[in-house]
Amino acid sequence: YIKYMNYIELECKIIPEFPGKEIITAQLADIGFESFVESDNAIFAYIPENNFNENEILKLPVLNSEHFKISINHKLIKEQNWNKAWESNYEPVLIAGKCFIRAPFHPPNKNSEYEIIIEPQMSFGTAHHETTSLMIEMMMNESLKQKSILDMGCGTGILAILSYKMEAENITAIDNDEWAYKNTLDNLNKNNIPCIKVLHGDANLLGFEKYDIILANINRNILLNDISKYSSVLNNNGILVMSGFYKRDLEMIKAEAEKFHLEFENYLLKNNWVAAKFIKITFNI
Repeated sequence: YIKYMNYIELECKIIPEFPGKEIITAQLADIGFESFVESDNAIFAYIPENNFNENEILKLPVLNSEHFKISINHKLIKEQNWNKAWESNYEPVLIAGKCFIRAPFHPPNKNSEYEIIIEPQMSFGTAHHETTSLMIEMMMNESLKQKSILDMGCGTGILAILSYKMEAENITAIDNDEWAYKNTLDNLNKNNIPCIKVLHGDANLLGFEKYDIILANINRNILLNDISKYSSVLNNNGILVMSGFYKRDLEMIKAEAEKFHLEFENYLLKNNWVAAKFIKITFNI
């Protein structure tokens, strides 16, 4: 049973835009906002109606800073109107010249190496956001053939679907949001993929099964909290790719990863968002 919910759209106009947009996005994410859309002069942030707390927003440091001029407005987005809102702004995306992501109502692109059909619904992960794009670029630099994959915070299922198309095996996708869980199942069906395990929950579901590659595009606080669990289910010499945080947070992420034998390899950067690659170190006893 899926419980459908309304969302609140918060419109934020901030001057100066840089680094204002970056700062307000990070602070809203810390209080539970789940996804963000950037326009020319504003940030639109989305949170389930039940989790919306205007007093929490008004206490944000950026709103009480003398360095920024900010105006905010919010409105209710009813569940049934969400897809129309997405479709009116949703354009296909080509990542790294290889991976074409489109909605069911867009024509196919026969020249791309990989094509993924995504109906975003209420879930994060359409490749329009920098973090999803960065994760896909990172994946393009790896061989996934016959590798076991864990997609943590799968959103629309886009990374799990791409893993399948890159010939990975034993793919598991997990998200703690019911919308994302349902949306991933729907997108697997749209891409004719029957064999990805999709679970509704969080890192507490991780047990004895091990993975060659873990993909985690979530947010800084959850990543910091769950890195130890990722490491525990990652094979020796396995790869962990994480995104959902800013460049200024990279040192914090690296420091936490090192505690659990995860060696920093490299990172990609786009508009101050980062995707970072780590390798599980093996020890000879």
